[in-house]
Amino acid sequence: MPGVALNETTLQASQARSRAAVLQRLRSTDATFRLLTRTAVLAVLALLSGVILSLVIGSVPAFRAFGLGFVGSEVWNPVTEQFGALAPIYGTLLTSFIALLIAVPVGIMIAFFLTELCPLWLRRPIAIAIELLAGIPSIIYGIWGLFVFAPFVQKYIQPALIDTFDGWPVLGTLFEGPPYGIGMLTAGFILAIMVLPFITAISRDVFEAVPAVLKEATYGLGCTTWEVFKHVVLPYARVGVIGGVMLGLGRALGETMAVTFVIGNAHTVSASILQPGTTISASIANEFTEAVGDLYTSSLIALGLILFVITFIVLAIARYMLLRLQQKAR
Repeated sequence: MPGVALNETTLQASQARSRAAVLQRLRSTDATFRLLTRTAVLAVLALLSGVILSLVIGSVPAFRAFGLGFVGSEVWNPVTEQFGALAPIYGTLLTSFIALLIAVPVGIMIAFFLTELCPLWLRRPIAIAIELLAGIPSIIYGIWGLFVFAPFVQKYIQPALIDTFDGWPVLGTLFEGPPYGIGMLTAGFILAIMVLPFITAISRDVFEAVPAVLKEATYGLGCTTWEVFKHVVLPYARVGVIGGVMLGLGRALGETMAVTFVIGNAHTVSASILQPGTTISASIANEFTEAVGDLYTSSLIALGLILFVITFIVLAIARYMLLRLQQKAR
């Protein structure tokens, strides 16, 4: 009938218009979302570029006055306006290395214990306790390190290390000197405690992602728990573990207040890890408010630029290692 046909035609036209409106709305939403995400990315790049540009401009007077010798000089004398970055660079790298040397094996073992060996009723409290360490402000770590941990190190750990390795060819030099309590080793211990939650949390998550069938098959072959961890769990999760380690390294390189309290803040390069030293972040935090003169301020900004470059290089190496591991896994 003509009326029925007309109604059907009108209904189809209305449905077509409705679908067109929905599609238009979805296209508009999608375009808006793409614009927002692109704006966010460009904003981050602009912010990063602005930080780099500010550091470069601010460090020009220092590099113009000292050249590349600024990086290799140990001298830091505000009175004569002679500045060098070697001691802060050395302290930053050394304390971060000590922190990772302690935190990586401890964090990985804790993560494996939580995923494989820990009773279920105890797993959650331990995990929460470790993760709470990441929420403690760094100045609290610094105060605890200065008034509690440093005296303990001075009384028990440093004398034992000095007496044990006295006269040894290399270790004797590494652990020589009076037991001050504060110093590179103490700062490394504090940093290790601070980066431990990051390494543990990420390692635990990637260990839990290991298929249970792989572990069960390995146990079925008669392997021990250590062999399962060494040959199955760790190789399967190595990409995530390395990512967690590099995240902890990034935290250790840039840590300021906790290290400032316990490192001693001495612009010296010493072969002994028991001696006081300084880091880039600690030097900037200690002296920026006292910087008088353009050259002094520029030298501190140059330290910030060097720290930025060191962090960028570390993260680039980590990214390259992860890509290589992913390619080998394929």
